[in-house]
This record gives sequence, C-alpha cells and structure tokens, in this order.
Amino acid sequence: MKQFFKFMFASMAGMILTLLILFFLFSLMIASLMTFTKKSEFTVKPSSVLHLTLDQAIPERSAAGPFTFSETSLFAASDVPGLRETTEMIDRAAGDENIKGILLDLSQVPSGMATTEEVRNALLKFRESGKFIVSYGEVYSQKAYYLATTADMICLNPEGDIDFRGMTGEIQFIKGLLEKLDINAQIIRHGKYKSAIEPLIGDKMSEANKEQTLTFLNSIWMHISNGISTTRNIDPAILQLVADSLKLQTPEHAIAYGFADTIVYKDGLLSILREKLGLEEKDKIEMVKLSQYAKAPEKPVKKRAKDKIAVVYAVGSIGGGEGNDETIGSERISRAIRKAAADSSVKAIVFRINSPGGSALASEVILREIKLAREVKPVVASMGDYAASGGYYIACAADTIIANPTTLTGSIGVFGVIPDFSKFFSNKLGITFDRVKTNKHSDYISVTRPLTPYEEKVITNDVERIYEVFVGHVSEGRSMQTAEVDSIGQGRVWSGVDGLRIGLVDNTGGLNEAIAVAASMANLTDYRITSLPAQKDPITQLIDDLSGKPSETRLMKELGALYPLVKELRQISGMEGIQARLPFIMNMY
Repeated sequence: MKQFFKFMFASMAGMILTLLILFFLFSLMIASLMTFTKKSEFTVKPSSVLHLTLDQAIPERSAAGPFTFSETSLFAASDVPGLRETTEMIDRAAGDENIKGILLDLSQVPSGMATTEEVRNALLKFRESGKFIVSYGEVYSQKAYYLATTADMICLNPEGDIDFRGMTGEIQFIKGLLEKLDINAQIIRHGKYKSAIEPLIGDKMSEANKEQTLTFLNSIWMHISNGISTTRNIDPAILQLVADSLKLQTPEHAIAYGFADTIVYKDGLLSILREKLGLEEKDKIEMVKLSQYAKAPEKPVKKRAKDKIAVVYAVGSIGGGEGNDETIGSERISRAIRKAAADSSVKAIVFRINSPGGSALASEVILREIKLAREVKPVVASMGDYAASGGYYIACAADTIIANPTTLTGSIGVFGVIPDFSKFFSNKLGITFDRVKTNKHSDYISVTRPLTPYEEKVITNDVERIYEVFVGHVSEGRSMQTAEVDSIGQGRVWSGVDGLRIGLVDNTGGLNEAIAVAASMANLTDYRITSLPAQKDPITQLIDDLSGKPSETRLMKELGALYPLVKELRQISGMEGIQARLPFIMNMY
C-alpha cells in the first residue's frame, strides 16, 4: 500500500508539473502572438522602390492576423495583402514621394486571371504618375508576362524565357477510375452545356463543352492579347504569329519581336535601377516589399468618415451552414448581408463574389437576403475570377452587376449526382447490404443500391423545377424574358466580356470600380469601407490551425499539381442536394 501511494503521488506531481509547463508555454505563445499582431509601423526611406513578386496567390481579403500555424513552423508569416489592399497600396505608392518606382520581379503568378487583371489595371494607373516600372524575370509565365507589359522596361535573364503560346482549358476525367472501382455515377442534369458532370461519365469533352470552353478561352485570350498589343505597341497579328509558331525560343527572339527591352543578369538590373534612382554604383537600393508597405503610415491621415459601404465577401464553393473565409456558408453570408442591410451607417452594399457555385438550396437562401437588402439600399455585385452557376445565382438580383473581362460567369444550369457504391462495396470490399422498410421509399436516396426508374423520375422533376426557379430569378433580376435566359443558359459558361454582350452583367471592371458605382448610387463622396463577414481574431484562428484544419493555401502548396483534383473530389464528396456548379476541374493556362 505504501508503494501504491508513493507511485500515485509521484504520478500526480508529474501531471501537475506537466500542466504547469504547458500552461506557461501556452501563455508565452499567446503573449508572443499578441505582441506580433500589433501593427508596428514601417518607415519608407527616400528614393525607395516598391518590390512586387506576386508569387503567392492574392486572397480576396487580407488575413485577420499576420501569422498562421504550419507543420514546419510554430508561426508562419501570413503577410499577403488582400486584393483591394494590394491595389490600394499600388495607388498610394503613386502619390508617395518616397517611392520612386516599382520593380516587378516576376515568374509564376498563381492568382486567378481576373485577380491578375485587377492588379494590372492598378499598375497601369500607377504608370500615369510618371514614376518608373521595371520588370525582371528569369522565366515569365503568361500571366506574369501580362503583368510585365505594364512596365516601361522589360528585362529578361540571358538564359531566360517568356511563355507565350495561347490558352488551354484542360479537364481531368475520372470515369475510368470509377469503373475500376465499380462505382456508378448516376447523373441527372438540365442544360446541354452543364458539363460539371462530364468527367464522371465520359473520357473526353462533349462537343457542346468544347464549344463553350473554346468560346470563353478565345474571349479571354483576345482581351489579354489586346492589352499586350496596346502597352507593348505590337501588332495583334504578330502576337498571334508568335504564339502559333512558338517564336520566343531565345531571349534574343523576345527582343526581336518587341516582347522584351533588354537582356541582363540581376546585377545589370540593379545598375538599371540605380541609374533611374540617380544613385552611384555602390549605393544601396532601398527595396520595400508590399507587406512592409502595408505597415507604412498614410500621410495625411484622413478623417474617419461616418458613412460606409459594406463589402460582403463570398469566396469559395457554396454550401449550407457557417462556412469560412474559403467557403461560402449560407448562414454566415446571409447574416453578413442582413447586418449590412440593417446598419443605418451603411449606405450601399458591394457583394464581392468569387465562386464556382455549389448547393442550389444554399444559393437560394443567400439570394433571398440580397433581394431583401436591395429593398433598403443599393446592392452592387462584383465578380472575381469566378461567379458562375451558384455564383451567378446569388448575384442576379443585385441592382448592378460588374464583372472583370476575364471573369467566368453564367453557367445557368443545375445537376444532381447520386453515386451507386453497391458494386464497389460488394466486388472490391466484400461488403453487402440488406434492409427492411416501413414504407416503399423509406431508403430514398441510398448510395448502396442503384436508383429505381421512379426515383430517377422524382430527382429529374426536382432538377427541372430548380432550373426553372434559377431561370426565373435571372429573368426577374435582369429584366429579361425567360426564353431569352434559357437560350443563354443551359449551363453555358461565359467570359465577363461576353456576359456584358448578352446582358448577364452591366459593366466590366474590378472591385474598386464596383465600390465607385455603389458610392455613386448612394450619392456618397466621403465614405469608408467595412468588410463582412467579420474575420476570426488571431487567437481563434490559431486555435483552429492548431486543431489541424488545413487551409486551402496550405493544401495548394503541399499537393501542387494534384491540388485541383483533390479539391474537386473533396467537394464532390460533400455535395448535398441539387447542385449549381461550374465544370469539374477546369485548369486554364
């Protein structure tokens, strides 16, 4: 007995000591986090250069705190400013006497096409200030080069390369995989262009899908080509010749065709910058990263305006529940819209959408709140990289819809996927199922047996009904006849340029243009921006990260080229009810 108490008290003492150590470490971690999250000011020195790499995907919103948790580091910097913050800082740099120019140090640009377009427009506006923009790259991807063409001088490494070959849309098909696993993807859809389900039932693109994909790719490519033609003064016919024949095989070819201005190593680039800054060869060049410039105080500080424009961010796939900053939860977004509509200091709402769609029911819930908000104040929808299918569903009731020229939108169509795993369980795993029922359809819908003809008819009726509702909402919101909506619907995807032409959007532009339109509609000249939904505070976010919830950014980095496939498979597994969603795994490059 004496030994028992000896070991018991020793164990208790050890446990208490462990808890005290953990409490001390956690307190130290929280104290450190609170210290780090205080925004320390950054001083921009005279004759500085704003250094932009843009090698990380620009999020719609800046993170609530400057740190996230990762497997390799307790605190990993999360210093990528959001899109609006990025464009605002480029605009602010134009009037900052300490910033003399911008260095675009570019290679791969992982941001979406519409996001890239908004940054490019901000750079073109900066160029109007008379300050220089110099671009340097060892290898320019097509999006990187598109940004580089805003520069006064494009520099290329002597062994470098410019990727310029046109655009490709590629879809990954998994029908063969499903067949090997004995999984039958039972599909019900409305819309001959509703190609989201094609990878589940075919091994190549349908003619209708090829038609719509080539149409919006050509639209985006022509927009990009025209932009490059204008800024580089290259004949559009030459651009197409270069792309079709892969003419840019050496840096010298890039010079000959007017794609680059000079071939230099990094030391030569630094000499060019010193010359533009009026520095001697040994003088240090003051480089300022965008994340540093975000901490630089504005001069002069504007008086805080009373009136507000609320920007409600809806990013990711649409589903029920709360969601987060990377997925659209109907409860969270609806609550944010109601809050903005009820706030008397908010005079207008900008609904920023970057979504390929998702649940039709969740989209309906969000749309209802937009309709109610529109009754009390102006609502402007601003479309990012995607605002298609469910993403267009939630936008169509806005007073004004503004899309980027390269936005993918439309895709007015719905579908349902009910996988039959019965043969997979039986043939691959040796698992069988049996059941008893109180009613004839008590087991409707089941994934452990095939659909009956009657069940398929019931689901088809549901799909047709929801499609009619979708078309009706668009007809009402856009003041179009239902037959006209149906003719441009059928699940067809359009670019922002074509969306404007056919009446799905009112104008082309980015988030800043949408905010300006909202201000005009509300007769505002002095206002401030409030962003909704409220983001988690750094402590809550840290706890979530520690709990092992991986962010999309983290998954993207870890999975690389496999990320799109894993992301879509994860979304498919989480689908509930009828879906309004963009084509499955469309990679554009």
